[in-house]
Amino acid sequence: MEFRGLSDGGWELIRPLPPPRARVGKPRIDDRMVVNGILYMLITGCCWMDMPVKYGSYKTAGIGLSVGARVFR
Repeated sequence: MEFRGLSDGGWELIRPLPPPRARVGKPRIDDRMVVNGILYMLITGCCWMDMPVKYGSYKTAGIGLSVGARVFR
């Protein structure tokens, strides 16, 4: 299955959902890139380690999915 990424309209709907960025510490990865990585894995059914590099680290996407699951409980 082909994945093209989250549309601009789709991103505008979910943009407010991630927690605010911290003012100190390590800079956070682009939220849209992480969301696209998570969606890629869920839609294509690939393994985390097979996620394309353009979506960032598969470890970061996995953590993002875990955090998102806790937020929406």
